[in-house]
Amino acid sequence: HLQPPPRRHLTESSTTTGPASTPATKPVRLFTEEELRRYDGNREGEPIYMAIKGVVFDVTEGKEFYGKHGPYNALVGKDSTRAVAKMSLEEEDLTSDISGLTAEQLRSLESIFEGTYKSKYPIVGYTAARILNQDGSPNEDFKPEDQPHFHIKDEF
Repeated sequence: HLQPPPRRHLTESSTTTGPASTPATKPVRLFTEEELRRYDGNREGEPIYMAIKGVVFDVTEGKEFYGKHGPYNALVGKDSTRAVAKMSLEEEDLTSDISGLTAEQLRSLESIFEGTYKSKYPIVGYTAARILNQDGSPNEDFKPEDQPHFHIKDEF
């Protein structure tokens, strides 16, 4: 009788191009600020990325909001944690700095991070601020976010 095809596991490496990569339980891609800026929605056919709390989300699916002329285009291509917490599109809030935010703004940030971004958009990586310490050494406390409802895409 016919055997069902083997199920893919998250630990399986499915990269077909480039050097052979060793399987990891979760792919962790590190984005520099410069790299993140390239994914700002201004290049046709390129993905659109934005970071919140150092977590980089692929928001391409919402390109009518985040794309070149979208209402939230200011948020993409960077870590916009403060802007999301304050529901702001002001230039000075387009930063990962959360110092001085109120408890209510921090709660709002958490709720939007979990309820909107983590549930809707796949995580593609993390900013250096999330993975590394100030001196550039790896942050031992770093844990990748869980997104059990997303399947790992082939480009990892």
